[in-house]
This record gives sequence, structure tokens and C-alpha cells, in this order.
Amino acid sequence: MRILWSRAGSRVARTVAVLAACAAALTVLPAAPAARAADPVPASPAFSVRPARAALARLLPRHAAQFALEPATRPASGDFFALSGFAGHVRVRGTSPAVLLSGVNWYLKYSAGVDLGWPGRSTSALPAVLPAPAGEVHRPASVPHRFALNDTDDGYSGAYRDWPAYERQIDLLALHGVNEVFVQMGAEAAYHAALREFGYSREELRAWIPGPAHQPWWLMQNMSGFGGPLTERLVEERAALGRRIVRRLRQLGMTPVLPGYFGTVPPGFADRHPAGRVVPQGSWIGFARPDWLDPRSALFPKVAEAFYRHQARLLGTSTMYKMDLLHEGGRAGDVPVADAARSVMDALQTAQPGATWVLLGWQRNPKVEVLDAVDSSRLLVVDGLSDRYDGLDRETAWHGVPYAFGAIPNFGGHTTLGANTAVWTSRFDAWRTKPGSMLRGIAYLPEATGGNPAAFELFTELAWRTGPVDQVAWFAQYAARRYGAPDPHAARAWEWLRRGPYSTPSGRWSEPQDSLFTARPSLTVRSAGNWSPKEMRYDASTVERALSELLQVAPELRRTDAYRHDVVDTARQALANRSRTLLPQIRAAYEARDLAAFRERSAEWRRDLALLDELLAADRRFLLGPWLERARAWGWTDAEQAALEFDARSILTTWGHRSGSEAGLHDYANREWSGLVADFYAPRWARYLDGLEASLVSGARPPAPIDWFAWENAWNLKRDDHAVEPAGDPVALAERVLEALPPLARA
Repeated sequence: MRILWSRAGSRVARTVAVLAACAAALTVLPAAPAARAADPVPASPAFSVRPARAALARLLPRHAAQFALEPATRPASGDFFALSGFAGHVRVRGTSPAVLLSGVNWYLKYSAGVDLGWPGRSTSALPAVLPAPAGEVHRPASVPHRFALNDTDDGYSGAYRDWPAYERQIDLLALHGVNEVFVQMGAEAAYHAALREFGYSREELRAWIPGPAHQPWWLMQNMSGFGGPLTERLVEERAALGRRIVRRLRQLGMTPVLPGYFGTVPPGFADRHPAGRVVPQGSWIGFARPDWLDPRSALFPKVAEAFYRHQARLLGTSTMYKMDLLHEGGRAGDVPVADAARSVMDALQTAQPGATWVLLGWQRNPKVEVLDAVDSSRLLVVDGLSDRYDGLDRETAWHGVPYAFGAIPNFGGHTTLGANTAVWTSRFDAWRTKPGSMLRGIAYLPEATGGNPAAFELFTELAWRTGPVDQVAWFAQYAARRYGAPDPHAARAWEWLRRGPYSTPSGRWSEPQDSLFTARPSLTVRSAGNWSPKEMRYDASTVERALSELLQVAPELRRTDAYRHDVVDTARQALANRSRTLLPQIRAAYEARDLAAFRERSAEWRRDLALLDELLAADRRFLLGPWLERARAWGWTDAEQAALEFDARSILTTWGHRSGSEAGLHDYANREWSGLVADFYAPRWARYLDGLEASLVSGARPPAPIDWFAWENAWNLKRDDHAVEPAGDPVALAERVLEALPPLARA
């Protein structure tokens, strides 16, 4: 029987978490020292290892005492870790608490032969006494900037996570070598407090700020309001949690990258302040964009000063601030972009002297007018397209500005296996070592995190390699440790996955195709997300062969958390790929007016969806219930819980209101989760297929049109419970998936 969430228990836990977060927020942290984008300030060897020790106790509670963690001075060449010791006593030296954890992870992977992934772990296979390190190791970072998290991460990974969830995210980022993390949580509190000084009421501002799941796009100046209004208490609690995140990052020697101020203002700003000239920004995919305060105006530095002052008070300070002028179609009007950039940078340097302005490399961003207008040593571009297109020359295009090699292997939180890893392993080192290279880092930028563990592990490891990575050898090593011990079937499974979804080419895309099971129904639909790949990006049989091999892995290795995750994920992908061959068969039967064939193929489609939901229910990481439970837990009243649940549901389905949804945003964040499949995708397809069948039976053409937005939004407004604990045997269910696939597809 599935376990459903308890409102009473959740409320108690929520209250405790809120009190802890508020207590943490009372301590004011000193400003961190300034650092140049291309030359981080050397760390003192006197840092405390206690934060790393605490993280190690959380990650490896049975073995933490067997690690001796020692601080080391960071040389001019940058971060490094070193490993030595003997069985039961592993000595790790490193240049920050986070780097110490990176050294621990290297030991786990390449000496102990286990994996502590995101998600999935095989550390249960560790012996009571840890093995000696495989020789003495000294491994320097090949780049100083190891950046993580897309602007969209809070929206698509979960805006309603609590402190334990963020704490684990930080631990895993540190473990994998990341040292710069974008922090959005609590940013709205700085806007709320700053704009109160410019004549806006609390009620006006809370109505302008979107619900938490939609705030990333408000911070990017794409939209406002949807999913609100927020309560005063929610703003305060999110600020307290944001401050706690910032504090933990700094304790670990990591840099919190905070949102900067570049001119976003609420409606009516110029009416209240005639000297504050604004530039209307038009619309973004069906949403009205917030106005842009002309950075040249006399009021801009005053608003910016208020923003940074309140941000420092509420969240803390940093040496890195992320912001993008005129993101995705913003309008400069008659404002010279170079002048705007200078004013934005001046305001940042006034608030935080020496701070680095971080920009996203995406579409036509950053504009060369921005790059040329300011001190390039105070800039860092985190490139979201390094692996997507060919013929890129970032040094020329960005006029010698330092940048981080980045990738977006996931859009919208799609549950899809794969990435352009062969592009990463061939391109990163070539770009880093070419004459005149300005590559200074990596940037792991999936729109949602917490899935696709092999991609995360390989990408972050690039920063700790000083030479090219052999992709074939890397996946072989990954297979050998992923389930705690080498296994020939695991090796063959991961070789098939490497050849297929993990070797997709550059040229057009950086993510694999999504599932047609999650698409708005149509016989001609080619993707669920409007901007997703329209065809298979690899040979689907590679995933089916991988699944067959995984199901033959030794029984003792199947008990690991990593195996149970991977067998569900691989079976899910194999079934999802089947949707791309089955739907054309349904279409052919319908267009031929072959009722028997249509019914047969439609029945298979429905069976596949039912099996998919049952499979996903076997692993908590593929459940809808926790996503909704977390949203409800932030609400103190029934009305507030309803509003927050709507915010959390709508981002997955319609994304927003009717105009935005029908402009292309619906199903952008599609994902195969148990509960979402059974209660949303399957009934949506059933309604559509029922209409087609009725049309065939009656001879009428075509079936009656369906107002899909109205149907989908009705689901957004539901309040029903969903399982928060897994049910079912993942191996048995994966075997059923393999049996359900057509034999020819596996030939």
C-alpha cells in the first residue's frame, strides 16, 4: 500500500524547519573578499575542516572517521587535492573544505570503486575497513571556475524544497568539485524590501512577484505575477532559507553566486517617479514582461543601492553576481546597450567592489556591446551552448572575455537519458589548451538537476583532468564502480548507453528527445516540449540492449541504490522511446479507417502508459507525490496550500496562463513521474483516443475539438493526494517492460 503524505506531520516538520531557518538568518555574515573572474584569491591554509567533516558524516556516516582531512594553502596555480594513507586511514589534503570533499570523491571512485552519484549510490558496498588509496595522488583543478546551476534550477528542480534537500544538493556539488553555485532562493525579499522605499505597498509587491516555481523567469525579466500573490511570511521564510544556503556555501569555501540588479521594476514606476524613465519590454511567450528602468537615469543607482543593501542584510554578500540584460528578446529601446552595461557594472562595483558580473552564454547573449563597455577582468560568461553548435569561437565572439565551458543537457526537467558527452570529452580540453584560450571554467547548466547521474559525474570531472578524457574508458570505469563492483553485464549495459544516448552529436541539440507519452495528444506530434528535438537522437535499440544487460547484473549488486535507480530509469527510457514508433502506427490505422488495427495499437498505447506509471512508482525519485507534498508544506492555511500547490502543478503542465501555454509553453517541463503519468498524461491521451475511436465508429470526421488548456488547468486546480513512498519491485517491473517491447525492436 502506498504511503500518502500527512498534513499534520508535515506542519510540525515545517514549523521546526522555519524556526531553524529564521534563527540562522539572525547572524550577519561579513562580506567575502573580492575576487577576479580569471584569478581567484588564494585561500589561507587556516580554514576549518569542520564543515567538510560534517558533510562527510552526512554522506558516509559509517566511514567518515576513517578519513583524515587536512587544509592546504592554495598556490597561484589554483586548487588541488592530494590522497595518501593506508587501509582504514585515508589522508586527504585540499585547498578548501569543498576541495577536500572532491578528494574524498576521487578516492571513492578510483580507489574504493564505489559511486556516490546524483542520484544513486553504491556506497553500501564499501567494506567496514576502507581500502588504501591506489597510490599517492596529487590532482590539480584544470580551471579555477567550476560553476553550477541554471537560472531555472529552482523552478524545475523544485522551488519548494526544504533545508535538508538543499543541504544534500550542496554536499553533492562540493563532492563533485563545484566551487561556484547560483543561489536564487530568497531573492524576492531583496526586491520587496528595496522597492518599498520607492512607494510600493507590500500588497502591490507581493502581487507582482510570482509564485516560487515561476520566480526564475521573473528574475530574468520574462514575466511577473503568475502563481502569486505571496504572503509576507512566505517571503520572510524563503529569505531565511536563502541565507542559510549562502552561509553553508561559504563555510565550505564555495562562492554563492547571487542575482544582481539590472533594472527590473514593477508597473507604474515612472508614474511614481517621473525621473525614473522606464523602457517597456513587451511580451515573452504570451506573458507581459516587467518594465526596465533605464540604467542611465538618476534613479537607477538609487534603486540598485537599495537592492544590494537589502540583499546583503537578508541573504549575505558575494564576490559574484549573475544577471543578463535584455534576456530572450528584451528591448533596449533608445538606450545604448553599452551605456546601460556601464551603469549596471558601476552599481555592482559600488555595492561590492571587485565583484564579478556573471553572464549566460545563450542565444544572442551576451551582447558584445556589454562585453566591450566594461572591464573584462570583472566578467565571466557561463556558456550554455559549448556542446550544442559547431564552429564556435568564443574568444573571437566574446572579445577575449573569460568564459566557462558549459552545457544544458536537460531542458525543463525532462526525465530523459543522455547527453553530448563525446563532444564534452573532445572539445573541452581542445578549447582549454588552444593558443590564446580564455576558457577559465566549466558550467553545469541543466535546467533541472537531480537526474542523469552519468552526465553530471562526467561533466564535473572535466575540471579535474589536465588532459583529454577517453570517453570509452571513462564509461567503462563508471560501469565498474556504479553498482559497487565490476560486472560484465553492467559493463555491456553502460557501453550500449555510451554508444546511444550518451554519444549524441553536436550541431542542433544538447539534450535527447523527450517522450511522446507526455505530449499534448495529436497523431502528428513529434515532441512534448515545443522546443525539444523532433526525432530520435540515437538508435533506440541501444537502450533496449542496455536494459537487457542490466537485468542480468549479479543479484548482490542489484541491492544498491544506484542499480535500483538505473534499472527503472533505463526501462523508463526504453518504454518512452517506444512511443515514437507506436504513435505512427496508430496514425496509420486511423487514416486507413482500420478500426480493428486502431483499437489494437491504441490498447497497446494505454497499456504502455499504465505499465510506465507502475514502473515509475517503484522509485521515489520518479514520484509526483513528494513534489506536491513539499509545496503544500510551505503553506500555513488551506488557501495558501492550494495556491502553492497550483504553482507547483502548473509549472509541469500548462506552465502558465492560457496565453503563455498556447504560445508554446505547455508541457515544456514534461516529465515521466508516477502520478503525473496515471492522473494527467494517461487520461489526456485516453480522452483523445476515445474521440478518434468514436469518429471511426460513427464515420464522422473529424472528432470534436478539445479545449486542452481548460482540461489541463482543471488538473492544476486539484488537491488530491499522491504517493510519497515507492511501491513495487523495480527489477520485476523492468523485466515486464522488456517483455512488452516488440521483439524486432531488440533484434
